[in-house]
This record gives sequence, C-alpha cells and structure tokens, in this order.
Amino acid sequence: MLRPDEQVFEAMIKGWRNQQLARNLSPGYIDDQERTVRSFTRHSDAMPWQWTSQHVDEWSADLRAVHGCVRSTLRNYQGSVRQFCDFLTNPAYGWGDECLRHFGPHPVQVVYDWNAAVHADEAEGQPERRAFTRPELEAFFDHADEEVLRVRGKGRKGWLPAFRDAALFKVAYAYGLRRNETRMLDLTDFGRNPEGREFGEYGTLLVRYGKAKKGSPPKRRSVLTVWHWTPGTVEEWISEVRPGMRHSSSRALWPSERGPRIGVQRLDSRFSAYRDALGLDSALEFHSLRRSYITHLIEDGHDPLFVQQQVGHDHASTTAIYTCVSSDFRTRSLRRVLDATIEAALRPGRIS
Repeated sequence: MLRPDEQVFEAMIKGWRNQQLARNLSPGYIDDQERTVRSFTRHSDAMPWQWTSQHVDEWSADLRAVHGCVRSTLRNYQGSVRQFCDFLTNPAYGWGDECLRHFGPHPVQVVYDWNAAVHADEAEGQPERRAFTRPELEAFFDHADEEVLRVRGKGRKGWLPAFRDAALFKVAYAYGLRRNETRMLDLTDFGRNPEGREFGEYGTLLVRYGKAKKGSPPKRRSVLTVWHWTPGTVEEWISEVRPGMRHSSSRALWPSERGPRIGVQRLDSRFSAYRDALGLDSALEFHSLRRSYITHLIEDGHDPLFVQQQVGHDHASTTAIYTCVSSDFRTRSLRRVLDATIEAALRPGRIS
C-alpha cells in the first residue's frame, strides 16, 4: 500500500462510521465523533495503534488550560476517543490483527476511568449563570423596544431586524426556549389551544428542534402559551413587520437580512450588545431567558410538573437546577406555611 498508515486510519474511520450508522445514531452526532477523533490524532501526532494514555493526558490538559473547555465538553471529547478505541480493540472487526501485520503495534484502550473526567455532579454548569430578575428582564425588553424606535427615528432600514430581535427575545422568554429552538421556529409552528381560546391562533407552540439525546434526532415538544401578552407580540411581528424583511418568503419565523434564517452568532451578538448597554451582569446569557421563564412560572404558583413538561425536562431535578427563585418568594412561601400552621393550631375544637 502507498502510505499504509493513512489508508488504514481512513479505513478505521469509515468502519467506525458504518458501525455507528448501524446503531441508528444521527449523522450529525457521527460527524462530531469523527471530528473529535481526528483532532486527537493531530494533537498526539500519532496513529491509533501508537496511542498511549499519556497522549490523552496531554490532550485533555490542553483542552482545559488552553482552549478553556468546560467539564461536560471535555468528558464528551474523551468519550468519543474511548468509543473509537472500543471499536478498534473489538476482535470482531479485526483491526488488531491488521495493525500487527502492517505496523507491529496494535490499538489499545487509552481512556480509562482513572484518566478521564467523571460526571460527579448533576449540575455542572458555571455557578455564575443565573436567571434575570424581573426588573432586569423588564429593562432588557424595554431597551430592545427603544432600540427599534431609535433606529427607525433615524430613517434607517435597520429597524426591521431590530424589531425582529426584540420580538425574538420576548418569544424565547415567553415559551422558555433554548437558543437553537428559537432560531429554528417556523411560521407553521403556532396553533390553537382548545382550553385557551383567549390566545387565538397562538395558544400552543410546536418546538421541533428540541435538545436531542446523544445520537438521537431533535426532541419535539408542544409548549402552551401562558402569558396574555404573547399572542399580540407574535401577531404584530408576523402580520405587520415580518413582510417587510428581504427574505420574508421563507418559512422561517425569524428570517435574516442575508438568508432565510437568522444565525446563532447574530443572536449572541445582539443579546450581548443589549445586556452590556444596560450594564447588566455579564453572567446573563441567552439561556438566562429560559432560566427566567422557569423561575417566574414557579414563583407565580404554577405546578412544578407543568413547568417541567413545558420546558421538556425528563426529570424534575433538572428543572429544579434551573429554578432561581428570589429571596422574597421564599420568604412569602415560608410565611404562608407558618400562617397556616398557626391557624391550624388555634382552630377551635382542636384536640391536643
């Protein structure tokens, strides 16, 4: 073979892709797995039959110290390399014998429990991440609306995307959406709720690109409208403003100036610009709108199970992690319990 090391490596990658396709894993997930393995191969400057645990240690240290990867990302990267090694060392695929015949050494597992990141805590997010307080959220939305008026007052066409962004942030909060769930919405995703006729055509929202489990397609869920101001916000955008966008013929709810759908970078940059203009905490991010939705529903007295189903969490413990109720809410909750206890104790006819 000409360049046998490269040919064997590419054959390994192809075989691994076929194995993952046979397991019904999503193409996007498989691409991410392959990308990680190729990155590790470049960093180690060695082929899989030459890999050692020291290569993993050096790569992991570089990811944490230089690239600033968070714990969950590092764990996922290490998991990709571990799965690739499991595939290569499985006798059913014969790669050990193939490498012995061509190169001498053979592949071994290089990612073990003792040199890999462990999932020690259910909540691995950065502790400074939090929800908006109600005054902060009101100020953020007010600033977004004022930006529309400011740009339009200057006679510039930029007021259309500014209006889009203001409506987009409100919708993300109104339904507790993640960033990609928001940008992937289409005009046809809204529908009626028979038990909420006051919301008209905007009683429910079908989220088609929910966060997928590892290797699975996007998870769908239906979210009910809970706030009366939501339909007016959506209707004004769809009926009055969106038709003026350049790519209004697309089915996307949020078309871009340059394409049929707004991009993630645009969402992040506009959110950061508004946040920084108000001098708000830099820990607030787009996902804080989702945290605020969960927190405010709980504070308003909605059933925790209802909130869990609205945001698409499999476990109540995950919803609890997102909940950042204010000290005032906790004080009122405690006062309510104490008052009920005292009332019961003083009720006439109570047997001691």
